[in-house]
Amino acid sequence: MSILSGKNILLGVTAGIAAYKTAFLVRILVKKGANVKVVMTPSSKEFVTPLTLSTLSKNEVYSSFTNEEDENAQWNNHVELALWADLFLIAPATANTMSKMANGICDNLLLAVYLSAKCSVYYAPAMDLDMYKHPSTIQTFDKLNSFGNIQIPAAFGELASGLVGQGRMAEPEDIVSFIEMIFLKDFL
Repeated sequence: MSILSGKNILLGVTAGIAAYKTAFLVRILVKKGANVKVVMTPSSKEFVTPLTLSTLSKNEVYSSFTNEEDENAQWNNHVELALWADLFLIAPATANTMSKMANGICDNLLLAVYLSAKCSVYYAPAMDLDMYKHPSTIQTFDKLNSFGNIQIPAAFGELASGLVGQGRMAEPEDIVSFIEMIFLKDFL
């Protein structure tokens, strides 16, 4: 049995090519016995569909404060989502979203949930190597870490641009192993 069994994990998905890996990530977390809900930035839906993540998580996927197609719909309460989570994992975490997280910018549901979170927040950066090494990104990492967020280091490898270097989002199995190691340390 995994240490993640029975844990409520909220997965935040941002708009990067690595978003395709979130389907595998959700599947692994569910197999580990976690309860998974997903909140997506509106632009992330161009990379992976809510239907895919909803099917795999067995839960509704959230991407806006309201359902504009249903005038009688209730709003998606960002505070309630944040309080539900034992752990908030943002993967992929793009340079854009991380910069907003570091500076308190709240222009979508995912960021509102982040600013309301009382649980541990993990983030898995994903971007091209020059973006990853840019001084503003390094400052963002430092700021996010100083807030108590836990960075899951990006991997070295081939990037979507065709370049090779650091910036590739960690593989789903590695992300889950990383989280399990931290949970085990806290448990012992």
